[in-house]
Amino acid sequence: MRMRIKKHGAERLQACDNLLLDRPAAPISSSREVIGEDLPLWLEIGCGKGDFACGMAERNPDVCFVALERISNVMVNAVEKAAARAENRPDRLRFAIADAASLSEWFAPHSLDRIFLNFSDPWPKKGHTKRRLTYRAFLETYFSLLKPGGKLAFKTDNAGLFDFTLEELAALGKTPDAVTRDLHNSPYNAGNVETEYEKNFSQKGFPIHYLTVTV
Repeated sequence: MRMRIKKHGAERLQACDNLLLDRPAAPISSSREVIGEDLPLWLEIGCGKGDFACGMAERNPDVCFVALERISNVMVNAVEKAAARAENRPDRLRFAIADAASLSEWFAPHSLDRIFLNFSDPWPKKGHTKRRLTYRAFLETYFSLLKPGGKLAFKTDNAGLFDFTLEELAALGKTPDAVTRDLHNSPYNAGNVETEYEKNFSQKGFPIHYLTVTV
């Protein structure tokens, strides 16, 4: 299904430009370069409509949270949602329009404390394996950007993608700290912030698969 173009999308993004990051001249090495404060730096890759980013920023006010989305048309919803919730949203939430393939141009090695991957496109065809955001080349990039002790968290409704991710982690010699194929009925659900996709899938009875890996 072709995505409907948001009316006046560019203007709507411009109205929220205080929340948007420009592509940095050099990779970001700390939160001070984002918000002028030295705090843990967390990144969500593929923020969609922004439910997770806004929820995480509200629950973690002492963290600099950056939400990345490659499609500007989708980002409109996210930044407007953040702006509308400004009374509850700390000033430490920012958004970046960028592709995951360009992460190393945005962030320096060992600059991130946490990375979140939520409901990434499963790219189910075999010929599209390298496009999956949990393909080993992407995973290697994430691990290089995380600080020692940093953590990657991954959620999906797609069992095939989850199995693939476990295989890719094993190929890299990485063992997850937590693994569940039914997040909402597991101990790991405590403090879980749902994405818009997650709410939709769980309401339809789909289990949510979840894992974390510490570098």
